[in-house]
Formats: sequence, C-alpha cells, structure tokens
Amino acid sequence: MEFTTGGRLEVRISPDDVGKRVSVRRLDEAGAPKAKFADTVGVLTSWDSGVLTITRRDGESVRIAQSSLVAGKVVPPAPARRRGPAATFEELARVCARAWQPVESEPLGEWRLRAAGGFTRRANSALPLGDPGMPVGAALERVREWYAARELPPYVQVATGAEGTQERLAAELERCGWFREVTAQVRIAALAPIGDLDADVSRVRITRACDAGWLARYQRFEEPGPHVTKVLASGPSVWFASVPGDGEVPAAIGRCVVDGRWAGFMAVEVDPAYRRQGLAGAVMTALARQALDEGASAAWLQVEDDNGGAQALYDGMGFATHHSYHHFRPA
Repeated sequence: MEFTTGGRLEVRISPDDVGKRVSVRRLDEAGAPKAKFADTVGVLTSWDSGVLTITRRDGESVRIAQSSLVAGKVVPPAPARRRGPAATFEELARVCARAWQPVESEPLGEWRLRAAGGFTRRANSALPLGDPGMPVGAALERVREWYAARELPPYVQVATGAEGTQERLAAELERCGWFREVTAQVRIAALAPIGDLDADVSRVRITRACDAGWLARYQRFEEPGPHVTKVLASGPSVWFASVPGDGEVPAAIGRCVVDGRWAGFMAVEVDPAYRRQGLAGAVMTALARQALDEGASAAWLQVEDDNGGAQALYDGMGFATHHSYHHFRPA
C-alpha cells in the first residue's frame, strides 16, 4: 500500500512527471456520505486538460480527474523479481523476437515491421523497440499501409509492467484509436530446476525439425504452408519435442529455442485425451536438459492472460512474470 492513514496526504506530482512511475490516491465517490478512496500505481502517461492517465503493469489505462486527487507521489521503478535470472526488458524482447522470426521484415526507423502470412500475431506485428524516425501518428499510418499491402490486419506489439517498458507508447496508441486485442505474460525462471524435475522423459523424442505429425498436433493454423514451417524453424538453435500417441499424431509436443544463456519454450501442447499424465512437464524437462547441454542457464516463455491451466503449470516450475505484452490494432 502506497499511503498510510497516519501520514499527511499531499499531491506531489505535476505534468512535469509524465513518463515516471507514480502512486496516487483519489476520492472515488465524490459526494458520498462516506468518502471512498482508490489507489493507482503505474506510469503517468499523460496529464491534459485536468485529466491524468496512468498505465498499470497489466497495460490497463486509468483516467483520473485532477480534481479528485487527494495524494500523489513519484515512486521508484517496480522492484526486480527475486525469482529467476536478472533481465532487462530490451534484452528479453530481442531474445523473444529471435525465437519467432517472420518470413518478411522491414525497418521503420528502429521499429521493425514483420509479416508471415498471418501465422500468429507475434510474427505479423510491428515491433517498436526504439524510435520510428517520425512522429508516432505518422509511423502508425505507415504500419497500416504496410500490412494493408499484404492483406493483413495491422498490429503493434507493446510491452508494459517492467522498467524500460512502453507504457507511454501504449497510451499514445490508445489516443490514436488503437485498442488491445490480446495480452500475454513473458515469464522467466532458472533453467536448471526445470531440467531437474522428476519427470519421465523416456518417451520424449527430440529432433531438429518438426514432421507432419508434430504439425498436426500444433493446431494454430488452417493450412501448414511454408510460412508456418519457416517461422517454426527460425531461431539460433531450435529443438522440437514429441511424445508418441496411439496414432501418427503425437500425444504431446513442444518447441525450444536456445539463444546464448536463454532457452525459450513454445508450442507446448497435449492431446486432451492424454492430459493430467505429466506429459507437458516431461516435454519441458527434456527440452530443458537439451538446452542445459548447450550452455543455457535461464528460461523464458509466453502465456496468454486467459490461459489459467498453463499458468498453473508454469507457476509450479518456478516461472515468474517479468512483463506483459499487448497486441494493439486500430478500431
């Protein structure tokens, strides 16, 4: 809690603090018989015409009337996670991008436009790591044009929730009429404990390429065209895992990309008929051991906010959320 009842409440922020992390308390129900207060912590992304906008860790923007403020102060950046390896946002963003590369890309200043025939938002969105070399409004118009030429919806991938993330850009996108379509967490953990899990890896087969059976289990596309296989094969050192089922389609699959000290886990899927048998854990343990053999020491993965089952699995493996990312598209 940022404020205590015993201290003096003061508003110690101003429009000059835009871009900083702040904590504010506001009167939530003006005129109510009993005053109700609400606290908000996040990045102050705008202060215009008597209205503040604060972007929280999860990317949600909160608009607050200046007249309702009873306290406010600048606070330090969010503390680093105690679990897992140390990592900056930019380092992780670039590692994640190298593990899931598009078929086509083009620079827009320091932004990068990415396309892969519509296969996943990650490979078909602008990655804005830096300055686009023009005003944001003009850059977004260029994004629209570039994706329209490829008959794809325009997306921009924006991160929030850690030091150095992009809350101000998220707020600017909202002001330009873009909205969040989906949110996911980037989670990190130490790699060795995953490799040390007591999982039965005897049936896990690890290969350098994915075959037709693996693709049949990974049902994230309509047709497994060359753009799909090219994205899946991209990355510094790529491994595919599978556990045989009763037929040609595996009971479980997974993918891992080793990139220096990092091992990224993706596409971990289990046939519903084989769930609750420890196969997801076995796949990740086998892949972790392979990555440890290549010298990796840290793990990362991405999981959407509404995937509670996967989040519970990763909680048990020691993964902690580093930051969130959001795919914005125009209304």
